[in-house]
Amino acid sequence: MAMLESLRGLGYSTGAALADIIDNSISAGASQVRVDFSWDGPTSRIAILDDGRGMDDTELESAMRLGGKNPLDARPAHDLGRFGMGLKTASISQCRRLTVATVKKGGTSCLRWDLDELAANPDGGWLLFEGPAPRSMPFIAGLKDKNAGTLVLWETLDRVVTAGYTSDDFHDLIDSIESHLAMVFHRLLQGPDARLRLFLNGRPVAPWDPFMTGHPAKPWISPTVNRTTDYGTVTVQCHVLPHRDKLTSAEFDTNAGPVGWIAQQGFYVYRNERLLVAGGWLGLGNVRAWNREEAHRLARIRLDIPNTADADWKIDIRKSTARPPVSLRPWLTPLAEDTRGRARRVFAYRGTPVPAQGSMPIDQAWRVERVKAGMRYRIEETHASVAAVLASAGPLQSLIRSMLRVIEETVPVQRIWLDTAENKETPRTGFEGQPDSVVIEVARVLFDDLIERKGLSVGDARKSMLRIEPFQKYPALIAKLGE
Repeated sequence: MAMLESLRGLGYSTGAALADIIDNSISAGASQVRVDFSWDGPTSRIAILDDGRGMDDTELESAMRLGGKNPLDARPAHDLGRFGMGLKTASISQCRRLTVATVKKGGTSCLRWDLDELAANPDGGWLLFEGPAPRSMPFIAGLKDKNAGTLVLWETLDRVVTAGYTSDDFHDLIDSIESHLAMVFHRLLQGPDARLRLFLNGRPVAPWDPFMTGHPAKPWISPTVNRTTDYGTVTVQCHVLPHRDKLTSAEFDTNAGPVGWIAQQGFYVYRNERLLVAGGWLGLGNVRAWNREEAHRLARIRLDIPNTADADWKIDIRKSTARPPVSLRPWLTPLAEDTRGRARRVFAYRGTPVPAQGSMPIDQAWRVERVKAGMRYRIEETHASVAAVLASAGPLQSLIRSMLRVIEETVPVQRIWLDTAENKETPRTGFEGQPDSVVIEVARVLFDDLIERKGLSVGDARKSMLRIEPFQKYPALIAKLGE
């Protein structure tokens, strides 16, 4: 009894605990899993019903014993378990009464753990009880007339329904669990030939794809790369997601994920297409381990390991942590570093890291000057607007250069950094949010200079404008200049 109470403190969230139960359903060949939440105050309950192959008496007794499976034993490639503990530890982390009823080839078996009954009779001997509790029989009726399947029933949800808990809290919990399961099982739920259909209170769970697969605005996706190890093949594919400017408000909110853009960056570790770790940098880094930072929020990396890699990757009972072996860190670190760098550039340039047309580089207004003590930001004097002013300044040139230097030395870097961190977004630049008339007004001055002072034709002046920051973002407006 003392061990059971201790195991309740393993740290499962309700979503993670339910995912562990669904893993068992998938391993049992289920194609459909129904999770039903019933609010009834302190007697609220959660039931998980699958259409898997079910268990006979011997198999159920083994499944309900603590440590009924040796984690070192060989397993089928599709098996999502390892320790033989998930059903019990996940369940009792949330409830004090666990009932499992199952049907295999028409034969029904039912066993339960009941911590309250055990506490009332600690010297009662055998810990498992046969059949449901007297008042629980109606709650396992979902198995009636089925030839195969398993129902897991959680009652006395003392770790969920606590003092002051209301029906609103329960419904908020259902929403958060839906988001979690949509992420964890998204690869199994995707597509017309999906391996799994998952329902919460009768409503199908739609997959949440962290990589925005197929979105036309994605700036970069790497080829898939493989590394052969003693325990099988590890596969990696790196993704940089679109900047907010390239997404609708609904797309931006949806693709933030269950815990938000910053927290969702990093590695997504899968085993048999089931997500184990959602985000984070797995302790990788150069001098120190990388943290989750705003500038890298668009970086997400898919990493697949076989189920024979659990020991080497230090997969825990809750399937919530993973640590890459030392032998793979030199391979993974540069892949992640490159992805972080690409994501940072997309974030910094607000979704336009490449020219709007052609392959000519963009004529940028600022450059970064790197020195031993750090870096400085300098106005680029070759930028067309700056060069035009300096070329026409005459005796005012020294005064203008002095003004430019003052601007360089007073860039409000700290304020920009703080505003970005607090607002979770880079400041608006490049005429963002401004009417077309403002863009045209500024662009026309430079356009006229290109024609009058540099002698370009209207066509060449337009082409030149499309290579100058920030006008390359407005090809339709530039096409109207000179009409």
